[in-house]
Amino acid sequence: MHVLILGGTTEARQLAGLLHGTPGLTLTSSLAGRVAGPRLPPGEVRVGGFGGAEGMAAWLRAHAVHLLIDATHPFAGTISFHAASAAASAHVPLLALRRPGWVPVEGDVWHEAGSLEEAARLLPRLGRRVFLTTGRMGLATFADLDELWFLVRSVDAPEPPYPARMEILLDRGPFDLDGERELLRRHRVDVVVTKDSGGTATAPKLTAAREAGLPVIVVRRPPAPEGVPVATDPEAAARWVAERH
Repeated sequence: MHVLILGGTTEARQLAGLLHGTPGLTLTSSLAGRVAGPRLPPGEVRVGGFGGAEGMAAWLRAHAVHLLIDATHPFAGTISFHAASAAASAHVPLLALRRPGWVPVEGDVWHEAGSLEEAARLLPRLGRRVFLTTGRMGLATFADLDELWFLVRSVDAPEPPYPARMEILLDRGPFDLDGERELLRRHRVDVVVTKDSGGTATAPKLTAAREAGLPVIVVRRPPAPEGVPVATDPEAAARWVAERH
């Protein structure tokens, strides 16, 4: 049985670790290639796109894939719809491994935004020193906010356009609470911007912001394909594979 994992997330690597070495199972993980030095999962790894839904369907057929697991980032967006279309076209069962979103608790001061553009419109009335943790790909959205100062954290260095008043912090999670508290204090952050990525690796910033009474702009997840079964953790996804192996 050949299993293809569309990965790049912590959950994808964990799932690959659970499945790797299973007798009679061939495992391939596919990475988008947007990070310069990705953490590689066990098993075979391919890097790069497929050429849309049709290209992915052709790859599934050419490599005799029996099961497809979409374990991409919740904000990858387009790839999930390509996976749903390709799986239907190639008649390959599809499972989405999607970490649950974050839920506000008492004391949180959250402002929901439907997009990065909406987040940028909200920012000027919420603060002046911004901890921006939405990744390097969408910085152009904030480039015109010259009156604000940004601390931008990302795995790889961003490319312009980006905000003129900006400090770049190259780092990769998981992050701990003490470190996030110190970061907010040292940089005198008064507002945080994040995507609703879910999971525990980057959640401590939310706790640190709550303790400091800081507003947090949370960008909602984009729509996901309907009708695709969902597992919320790698163990459940591994059981799904085992039931079909």
